[in-house]
Amino acid sequence: MPSLMVKVYSVLFKYNLKRRLQTLIESSTSDFLNDVVSRADETTATSNPSFSNNGVATKDLHIDPLTNLSLRIFLPQSSLRNSVSSDGAYGGYVPIYKNGNSCKKLPVILQFHGGAWVSGGIDTVSNDVFCRKLAKSCDAIVVSVGYRLAPESRYPAAFEDGVMAIKWLAKQANLAECGRSRMVNGEKGSGRRILDGFGASMVDPWLAAHLDPSRCVLLGVSCGANIANYVARYAVEAGKLLDPIKVVAQVLMYPFFIGNIPTHSEMKLANSYLYDKATCILAWKLFLPEAVFNLDHLAANPLVPGKDKLLDLKHMPPTLTVVAQHDWMRDRAIAYSKELRRVNIDAPLLDYKDSVHDFATLNVLQKTPKAQACLDDISIWVKKYISLRGNEFSY
Repeated sequence: MPSLMVKVYSVLFKYNLKRRLQTLIESSTSDFLNDVVSRADETTATSNPSFSNNGVATKDLHIDPLTNLSLRIFLPQSSLRNSVSSDGAYGGYVPIYKNGNSCKKLPVILQFHGGAWVSGGIDTVSNDVFCRKLAKSCDAIVVSVGYRLAPESRYPAAFEDGVMAIKWLAKQANLAECGRSRMVNGEKGSGRRILDGFGASMVDPWLAAHLDPSRCVLLGVSCGANIANYVARYAVEAGKLLDPIKVVAQVLMYPFFIGNIPTHSEMKLANSYLYDKATCILAWKLFLPEAVFNLDHLAANPLVPGKDKLLDLKHMPPTLTVVAQHDWMRDRAIAYSKELRRVNIDAPLLDYKDSVHDFATLNVLQKTPKAQACLDDISIWVKKYISLRGNEFSY
């Protein structure tokens, strides 16, 4: 069974979550003309381009003024072959170029936070701490996506933001390649980034210096896993249109799946820790289209009975699924993982005993041995697909 601390915290968490959802419902109803709702402030962590904070530098970018889509980039110090400076700062926001010798190419993990569609963000303490650990553990750049939240932005806004984020990554990789091949001051391959010409201001120096687009992993937490899975489907359909980005794997951490017909776990664990089913249905009502509310919507149930799209799973990337013993959503995640294996996709399942939804990503639980074990297990599996040839990991 979960610890006493988890049980006590769960009671407070569920109470606050239910109040937050009810407030959002009331706000969205009263302010629908202005499309404005009130949202309780969450504890946030500021970005910092210094490696002094656990060896990971961060910065925030806004990539779409129309949707206010934002990203937080987490860059591990391992990206540098040489020391940067005595105080650990990464030259502000600009990499130090020494004929490219100081810059190491790293894979990228496109990460989508949780929050039941209505809360969370790239700058919350929970997400910031988790992404820092993920960047160090996997030795990869982590790009966390600040997708639009409900009820201001219902489906498909969050999914569209996920697609926009991976398309932006592809554009960054293409612009960086153009920059490396251009003549700068008459010297080809001088290692300097573009200082003039169309699109120069759009090239992020961290990604230009360190991004390896051929090794991209999608990782989603709770409802973020739903987005990650959607983006994976998009990547499969887009094919070469996303070049040079190559999605080599995805990780679904206790995905926020649901459906009209209850599963065994949904009945047995309906009042489980942190997120009970009744409260989560409120979140789905705030996210899905108002006109036709259906829990068998493809955004909620990837295994909708009778849908031909199930046949497309054979083209999905390798998928690691994480589930918790005391999570009512577990059965659908297990079924989806099983369906992927049925069509010969590498789709292992990690089932953690005595654990609850969000056990590895919620800030108050991230220091527990089980959360650390989960992060280690994810890192080992991910490195199987992002390690350079000759340095592969096995499990």
